[in-house]
Amino acid sequence: MKIICIGRNYVNHAKELGNAIPSEPLFFLKPDTAIQPKGHPFFIPHFSDDIHYEVELVVRINKTGKHIEQQFANKYYSQIGLGIDFTARDVQQECKAKGLPWEKAKGFDGSAQISRTFIDKSDLELDNITFSLQKNNEQVQIGNSKDMCFNFDAIIAHISKFYTLKIGDLIYTGTPEGVGPVKAGDQLKGFIGEQEMFKVIVK
Repeated sequence: MKIICIGRNYVNHAKELGNAIPSEPLFFLKPDTAIQPKGHPFFIPHFSDDIHYEVELVVRINKTGKHIEQQFANKYYSQIGLGIDFTARDVQQECKAKGLPWEKAKGFDGSAQISRTFIDKSDLELDNITFSLQKNNEQVQIGNSKDMCFNFDAIIAHISKFYTLKIGDLIYTGTPEGVGPVKAGDQLKGFIGEQEMFKVIVK
């Protein structure tokens, strides 16, 4: 099972971090050990003093495919979930400054929160999915799939040029603006529309 994450897929988020807007989907991988065990707290790793939340819509692949044409990409997923791409921002910035890969800032154990449930895409308007994140009951991020630079089908088609997609693979589709730090004691709740998708305590 692969965890594939799309970067800079919302214009305002790219701008808030001072990044250029990509001309094609930018992606990186997390290992399966990044999946946060369901119901477990998120433990701040010892190697970072600046862990950020990034809430994202998540597509779960339900059919194996390679070199998928965009017009057929909708056949390769049937459900949408919600997750957090936890990021060690200080580690990421240090790696970037040295011109080094920054997977260790994104793929550490527990860095991929995922919702307990997924929603059938037939119950959603795929180009108009509102999602949000609350920290300590205060909304800190809100996004809508209509604002993605690359939609679900474009993302799947692009990734499949390079990797065979397999059943169970997860694609984190990018975060909107409003990312920020967490500290011990924080509570994070994620929503698609009004439906609570996950709740996690930071320790």
